[in-house]
Amino acid sequence: MAKPAGSADSSDISVLTKDVDTLFELGKLYYDRSDFDLAEERLEQASNLFYKAKNFDQYLKSQNILLRIHAEREDNEQINSTKEKLQDLVLKEGFELSAKTYYTLGICATYKNQLDIALEYFQKSLAIGLAADDKEDMCYAINGIAIAYFMMGRYADSLREIYNLQVFFQVLPLMELKLSSQILNGAILRKQERYDQALEVFWECYATLREVKNMYMYVYLLYNMGATYQSMGNNDLARTYMQLAKRSVDGKNLKQLSRYIDTKLEEMGIRPNADFDLIFNVANNSVTEKKKGKVDFKNQFILLDLLHLFIKTPGHVYSKEILVKKIWNQEYDPAIHDNKIYVTIKRLRQLIEPDYDKPKYIFRSKNGYFLNKSPKILIEQHS
Repeated sequence: MAKPAGSADSSDISVLTKDVDTLFELGKLYYDRSDFDLAEERLEQASNLFYKAKNFDQYLKSQNILLRIHAEREDNEQINSTKEKLQDLVLKEGFELSAKTYYTLGICATYKNQLDIALEYFQKSLAIGLAADDKEDMCYAINGIAIAYFMMGRYADSLREIYNLQVFFQVLPLMELKLSSQILNGAILRKQERYDQALEVFWECYATLREVKNMYMYVYLLYNMGATYQSMGNNDLARTYMQLAKRSVDGKNLKQLSRYIDTKLEEMGIRPNADFDLIFNVANNSVTEKKKGKVDFKNQFILLDLLHLFIKTPGHVYSKEILVKKIWNQEYDPAIHDNKIYVTIKRLRQLIEPDYDKPKYIFRSKNGYFLNKSPKILIEQHS
């Protein structure tokens, strides 16, 4: 017998559940890689599907990661919008926010340096975890409290919370959280001028990162190692680690961490991005624009090749015939290539121009296209 229109049997629900779980896991994977655009797209889709299915536990998990993305981007408008949405949901559906959601809200508060508020959120998270006897939730809450104490300068209190976590880590495989607490431990040792101990902890973290593929923690670890060497007076190693952190960080998405790195580099007399409008790293096929941060070309190699061509010879006008020959390796045919060139230039401008309507990089002349000579451009050859 045919199913009534709009009805769903258990197999339909199973397929839907599998699909949305895949979306969520993909979103989390992209988040761990700091590829926030792809992460946000999938997590928003998963969140909407979880909400429609009234699977509020998974819905909150999606929203937690989205909140972290908004925090890393320092997008306070999105953070406030999400908080209002969650509050409306609590009133409408009559359920309590999870311990992890309070933990995430606490992290958001630390990014805005609202440390008393952050501590309240973390303590609320811990209370919920204790009431439910959920050891994983308790671990996250304790880690949050340790972060708040660290930022308040209460290093002894922070260390006490970190040591409390060690008991849990003996039985719970929370590798990312363990790594986070270890890096924090090293940062506290640095603040206490126990530099050799701090570096020992950081090298243990580096070994752990071979298993835990998390881009944020990798960059944060490099930053802390550089800061430790700087405090020790070893400026050569400090610059090496801090510059590696700078090359690895996605300034568009990890805004606060990128700013911390820039501050340290400036203390060392290095202003990596301040002197350049556009940086093209040939080895990594990465492009960083002064205002937009790291530009995601998403493997659009034609656009990368075109930009690289322009950057190598600023002010040189490339005719349509030459562009077609160098970029597409074809003979120029107006019927085929005129529109292709126009669309490609438009897409390149959309990616790199801070103001598309007032371009500062790619200009057109009566004979072709060229890169403006005025902006300061850097071509990096190393990875």
